[in-house]
Amino acid sequence: MGRIKTDMVKRTTVKLVQMYPDKFSKSFVKNKASVSELAEVRSKKLRNLLAGYAVRIKTLEEQAALNIRKRMAVKEEEESSF
Repeated sequence: MGRIKTDMVKRTTVKLVQMYPDKFSKSFVKNKASVSELAEVRSKKLRNLLAGYAVRIKTLEEQAALNIRKRMAVKEEEESSF
């Protein structure tokens, strides 16, 4: 099992990703730079936690989009076979 993130890390990261979706990606290094630029973070550990959780959010968003596309393709196949 992975580590459990504190509520503050989750809330802050979700807010940053929602406000600046184009600044974040699945790259931890790029997200570290984005967090440093967008938020006043006093510790390196907190910055890294925020950047890591942003990677997780972006990965889940991408997986959700892929699943939706797959379901739509299956639905279209079923409709065309009738």
